[in-house]
Amino acid sequence: MVRSALLCLSLLLVAVMLVLLPLNACGGGAFGIPRGRIQHVVIVVQENRTPDNLFHDQVLIARGADIASNGIMSSGSVIRLEPTPLGVSYDLSHAHAAFLAMYHSGKMDGANHVRVMCKKPPCRDATFKYVRPSDVIPYFQLAEQYTFGDRMFQTNQGPSFPAHQFLISGTSAPTKDSHLFAAENPSTNMVGGCNAASTTSVALIGPNGEESSSTFTCFEHETLSDELDDRSLSWRYYAPNPSSIWTAPNAIQHICRPRPENGQTACTGQAWQNVRIPSKRILTDIAKNDLAAVTWVTPAGQYSDHAGAVWATGGPSWVASIVNAIGNSPFWSNTAIIVTWDDWGGWYDHVPPPKVINDGRSWGSGYVYGFRVPLIVISPYARRQYVSHVNHDFGSILNFVEQVFKLSSLGYADARADDLSDCFDFSQSPAPFKSIDAPLNADYFINDMRIPDDPDID
Repeated sequence: MVRSALLCLSLLLVAVMLVLLPLNACGGGAFGIPRGRIQHVVIVVQENRTPDNLFHDQVLIARGADIASNGIMSSGSVIRLEPTPLGVSYDLSHAHAAFLAMYHSGKMDGANHVRVMCKKPPCRDATFKYVRPSDVIPYFQLAEQYTFGDRMFQTNQGPSFPAHQFLISGTSAPTKDSHLFAAENPSTNMVGGCNAASTTSVALIGPNGEESSSTFTCFEHETLSDELDDRSLSWRYYAPNPSSIWTAPNAIQHICRPRPENGQTACTGQAWQNVRIPSKRILTDIAKNDLAAVTWVTPAGQYSDHAGAVWATGGPSWVASIVNAIGNSPFWSNTAIIVTWDDWGGWYDHVPPPKVINDGRSWGSGYVYGFRVPLIVISPYARRQYVSHVNHDFGSILNFVEQVFKLSSLGYADARADDLSDCFDFSQSPAPFKSIDAPLNADYFINDMRIPDDPDID
């Protein structure tokens, strides 16, 4: 009897130790994030670039980054990618039709059929360009020092509005159970969300890959911010203006809660208080030692990397200013910064998406997955001087946040993506921060009095 009691007590102690071991030794994430190591995740989203276009970096290429110097045209001929300034006078279509043209059933040879909005000719072979390295040195510094991903794919096959919906919730579906996705930018193009005019609509795409209907740009389903709210974890979304197509929370009914105000429709929900306008408030908040557990940062058009505006060249400095602000603050020791771009912008890229789903029945059929976008992972625990060849997408960012804060899966792209685990090494000594050199610093952006622009002109 005594022996049985001792055996039961021993088994109980072992069970308790097994329960406590993950909490004390590795802290809980699916890939063993030690408790407390990551307390803040900052998601910085820039605009409209591919790795082939933006990261023609010889250091990364020497480390094995898959960056092309040549492109393939639909005729089968090879074309040399030519350097161009970050700010150009033309824009490229990145609508779903442009994706289909360039993808060309996986051949990746249709970039010459992407529509070019040419303001100031010549714009010959406009898609087959790479940004001259001297314009993006801060990006190169970050990518060379930390982790660069050359297999990061946008989840959707279209432009900014649906991409930003995927970045907060893993879907652009109008409702929880809908089999449709918002596929394009809204009919008003630069304005969308529940606070847009009632005549604003967005095309919906079905599992067969056809856009045969549309809806008002106001959706209702769970987002990552809801999971954070449920756990009393703070979040913020920094955006250029309340009705921007980059201001993803404005398109979620229960976050926006629109109502007439001063002759316009305004977002008035309690959760909307977490949306900070304009974007540059991220810099003043960090300076006040105020950083949420999870933060999304979208830029003003003036520093977004968006093509089509010769003044939109401040992006590398903008990102560097955010990283420097965090790196030189107490937050550095427990923060992960994820920098990505919302879509490919119509630029050439040679790597086909790994999973283009068109079976008419699976989740994502007709609209998942899209082309590569760049990825930089910055943290004291990011793998150093590392090129990730693992397939990631926007759902990977959501999955990573869910692992860090032990949240449930939303069940959309996050449930089907990896968790960025190869980008981190929690056994390494935390890296001290080294400031990133950039032409413009935080004071420039804080004191920039220009009205934040949202120049998506597709």
